[in-house]
Amino acid sequence: MVTDVLVAGVGMTAFVKPGTSPSYNELGSAAARAALADASIDYRDIEQAYTGYVYGDSTSGQAALYEVGLTGIPIVNVNNNCATGSTALFLARQAIASGSADCVLALGFEQMAPGALQELYPDRPTPLSRFTAVADQVEGAQSAPMAIKLFGAAGLEYQQRYGADNATFAKVTEKARRHAEHNDRAIFRTPLSVEEILASPHMLGPLTRLQCCPPTCGGAAAILVSKRFADKHGLSPGVAIRAQAMTTDTATSFDGASPIKAVGYDLTRNAADQVYERSGVGPDDLDVVELHDCFTANEILSYEGLRLTPEGSAAKFVSDNDNSYGGKVVTNPSGGLLSKGHPLGATGLAQCAELTWQLRDRAGVRQVEGARLALQHNLGLGGACVVTLYERV
Repeated sequence: MVTDVLVAGVGMTAFVKPGTSPSYNELGSAAARAALADASIDYRDIEQAYTGYVYGDSTSGQAALYEVGLTGIPIVNVNNNCATGSTALFLARQAIASGSADCVLALGFEQMAPGALQELYPDRPTPLSRFTAVADQVEGAQSAPMAIKLFGAAGLEYQQRYGADNATFAKVTEKARRHAEHNDRAIFRTPLSVEEILASPHMLGPLTRLQCCPPTCGGAAAILVSKRFADKHGLSPGVAIRAQAMTTDTATSFDGASPIKAVGYDLTRNAADQVYERSGVGPDDLDVVELHDCFTANEILSYEGLRLTPEGSAAKFVSDNDNSYGGKVVTNPSGGLLSKGHPLGATGLAQCAELTWQLRDRAGVRQVEGARLALQHNLGLGGACVVTLYERV
């Protein structure tokens, strides 16, 4: 078994609004080329590739990578809802760690349509029926779009349990916009006040429109290598994956009709705990976190699911500015999904890129000073959660 898995290169396109982007294959190939250039290797060095997307025909991964090279390598297409990019990363890491390969590409891309997420196959059972059945018990949720229904209901349950006010949720978007102002790859970089966020159209529970991530188009990629490969090729990546875990739902996600549980709180907690146990690192050791803020409600829940703050204390965590520069741990310095954008297949690998830049001291104005340990959290309803711990080496 090979224990050292290094991040040799990362790449990411700018994230843009639907209708303004290149096609998915161009987004994917551009991200792959950027990662290859960052790693200073040739596509012919890649032994396997895992390509992630949600909205696309089968073998779209081949269509993207055939523009980079035709080398005959295995290309595996991955779809795990919003956790797709990190699932590709998980598979790439396993290939390296098992000794099956020494140089693997993880690629994610998405060419999305405007508007709320829609089911593409209404003629068959939806894989999210267990989840929406929980949210539909909340007043007003039945008529809401699928994702807003789930996360709005979870936000409302959190308020009822712990008394967090609407402004606490809006401050998450305010922080996201403040961070994204310095990210030229982010889709929304204009600062917003809490008052502006709260004044946007109401969705469900504490959520307003400006607390919901936008549909986005983009691509991102990471190249993972073994230490043996790095030494042979004279590479000094500077970043290693110290631990990683992927989880799916257990019975607790649906027991007790809790929207908080249904949107992945236990998946997050289980994956984070596995990573902490395997690495010997605790949440207080972290310098920077990229977490899955598809809605402000999920960022609030993820603070606690990842054990960044005790259960029920997220409002104080936010009001004390412990989620930003100068606080306990900088969360989503990229601007997160709320401001950077959320092209589903690319999101997990864009998080990987941001944290790699942070650990290499290449994040510019948004650099977290002295960052040595970074945690990534990527969640997909239906469900899957991947938590990855990176360290500077």
